Amino acid sequence: MMEPQQLSASLEDYIEAIYHIITDKQVARGKDISARLSVSGASVTEALRALSRKGLINYAPYEVITLTAEGRLIAEDVILRHNSLKQFFIDVLAIEEPLAEEGACKIEHTAPPKIIGRMVDFIKFLEICPRGGKDLISGFANFCQQGRTPDSCAACVSHCMDGKPAPIEK
Repeated sequence: MMEPQQLSASLEDYIEAIYHIITDKQVARGKDISARLSVSGASVTEALRALSRKGLINYAPYEVITLTAEGRLIAEDVILRHNSLKQFFIDVLAIEEPLAEEGACKIEHTAPPKIIGRMVDFIKFLEICPRGGKDLISGFANFCQQGRTPDSCAACVSHCMDGKPAPIEK
């Protein structure tokens, strides 16, 4: 099995942008990439040449850009990491969407896949675990907003044992 190529954070951003543009328009053009990433045409050209040399895109000057099969796999992996991180930040850590998006963009390039996978598993576990589930997640979100838990943790535990969510104080 061939080891996936390691790309710089910048090239990952480019391949992710190309994937999204192709999803929207069937093909990508340099000007579309430039607009999406807010970079110069010269920067786009340099990145396209690098991605082409690595066999991840089909590129020729003034022609449309498409992903190779390997390029598509790498783009899908970057997007999976991004979306997983963003979901974790929003659903588990109760981070607002714009900050979660910004954080996911920064961390997706550096977090090892095993850590991201474990975060996804943690979300799944929290959603199905009878000891916590969605009530635990929403309780944490409430804690983040209010800076405290309901008056009594014992009352919360009692409600959990009864199978009823704990009342949230306002």
